[in-house]
Amino acid sequence: MRFSGRPILISGAGRGLGEGIARQLAAEGAIVGVADINGETARAVARSLNDAGGKAHAYQADLGRRQEFFDVAEAFARDAGPLRAVINNASVLVYEPIENVTEETLDKMLSAGLKSVFWGVQAFLAHRDESATGNILNYSSPVAYRGRPNTGAYTTIKAGIAGLTKVLAGELGPRGIRVNAIAPGSVPTPATEGFVTPEQYEQRAKTIPLRRNGTPEDVAQAAAFLLSDEAAFINGAMLAIDGGIIAAG
Repeated sequence: MRFSGRPILISGAGRGLGEGIARQLAAEGAIVGVADINGETARAVARSLNDAGGKAHAYQADLGRRQEFFDVAEAFARDAGPLRAVINNASVLVYEPIENVTEETLDKMLSAGLKSVFWGVQAFLAHRDESATGNILNYSSPVAYRGRPNTGAYTTIKAGIAGLTKVLAGELGPRGIRVNAIAPGSVPTPATEGFVTPEQYEQRAKTIPLRRNGTPEDVAQAAAFLLSDEAAFINGAMLAIDGGIIAAG
């Protein structure tokens, strides 16, 4: 129970990798704040965690809006106590050729995937437990290191998060806050169903050094390690959870 009684807020936790991390942390004793733009899925995840013996609270909000993220953090701190960590997982995934990127799509992706990280950090700082060390975990991607066609907007956001993580590690480290990022590779989730077919995932697995796709559990266990006291001297790291995609070049 590495996180017993620790309030940890997760953005975009209504499904996919965010949900997987929420389940892992709840199983290890954390009080989980499940925040998502889809209130129905957020409530379903929180209900499932509570039914399994964990502790979770659900919040519906557009986390790309600063005030809404602050409202969620304030409500969670009121429900569970001052925050020990925030996981900036929310994003919108769209793959398309650069000439097809519209202003509407780019605004939506930047709001959900990048602006929400800034607001998440600010909201955490406003409602963190000042008596304990803090943790911020951001969600980047291998595309920040490898040029994959048709991912211009997504890659720009994830590369920005990789850079921001380094800045925050240096800026917030003196305040007792560790800031790290994960870079999950090819992991089938509901969020990718409209963009990657099962056949494409099968083909991807053939090019990954470990010769398989990842699972939400792979990502959740790695995220839990970075948040744990076992990683107490890890700050500013980008942990690739990709089976060797980045390393293989």
